[in-house]
Amino acid sequence: MKKNIKNYDLDNLKEELKQIGEKPFRAEQIFKWLYQDKVNSFDEMTNLSLELRKKLDENYILGNFKIVHKLESIDGTKKYLFDVQDGEGNLLESVLMQYHHGYTICVSSQIGCKMGCKFCASTGIPFARSLEAGEIIEQLLAIEKDSDIKISNIVFMGIGEPLDNFENVMEAIKIINNPKGLNIGARHISISTSGIVPKIYELADKHMQCTLSVSLHSSNNKTRSSMMPINNAYPIEELMEACKYYIAKTNKRISFEYALAKDNNDNLNDAKELVKLLKGMLAHVNLIPINKIEDGKYTKSTNENIIKFRDYLNDHGIVATIRRELGSDISAACGQLRKQNLK
Repeated sequence: MKKNIKNYDLDNLKEELKQIGEKPFRAEQIFKWLYQDKVNSFDEMTNLSLELRKKLDENYILGNFKIVHKLESIDGTKKYLFDVQDGEGNLLESVLMQYHHGYTICVSSQIGCKMGCKFCASTGIPFARSLEAGEIIEQLLAIEKDSDIKISNIVFMGIGEPLDNFENVMEAIKIINNPKGLNIGARHISISTSGIVPKIYELADKHMQCTLSVSLHSSNNKTRSSMMPINNAYPIEELMEACKYYIAKTNKRISFEYALAKDNNDNLNDAKELVKLLKGMLAHVNLIPINKIEDGKYTKSTNENIIKFRDYLNDHGIVATIRRELGSDISAACGQLRKQNLK
């Protein structure tokens, strides 16, 4: 079975080429073709010999995706649904967002998700598998080629739990971060987790400069468990200890995601609990107006409550901002487009 050549960072690609009798320096040439020239076939790698191109074609694939659907919002956000071309008919989605500082891509890390968060459109879609590193990378390449732009920021906040696909996500980040790869600095990469505590410790020990975002959504175990089943495995007390360890190890601020749901976690008492939980931590709270999903029990908090919640946090020493809503007219929230296409 052919292997995806985009699964290998530069050092591993050098080793891989040795296995097929090639000089390691060829890896840098191939890297340039893949990530700077963004070729679609080995035949386009014209500074490689015909013999080597044939050898690559016999042993590897480029893992190109096919665009199944592309939707564009009035705010410029683009939602892509890709066929990953794995012979299984698997689909994944990615979102391109435009900000004043450049283009940000929200990438998926898995096909489906095991976490079962009650407010997420990915819940209810069968989990298929984790993505390979090359399939994570291909989301960026496919969108850059289609939109003729250069992506400057990456957030691992699409379908799937990145820390449940730890090794492949780390391998993808090596390629993204490599100056000879996609050359996107680690400070421009955000990894979001629902709270897999052992992997937060492991990530901290890697001393990476990426931003960590933790999906919190409540300061008490009862409410959080009703929203996020993972809280039954890793309750808030354990999660906070892991977060404090991460901050101590990296000296980096954690962004806590908090989706405000009407009459569930959006009142003043909830804000007070959150202040008490995060007081003294190097933390930022990203307040998210929750997306209404089909068959979902949660609805968006009122604008008045969202603003009051933010102001209470800021007034009590917790930096909080409200996430700008993008792509709401094109089902841009995680899992919505894929779910519609699986019916």
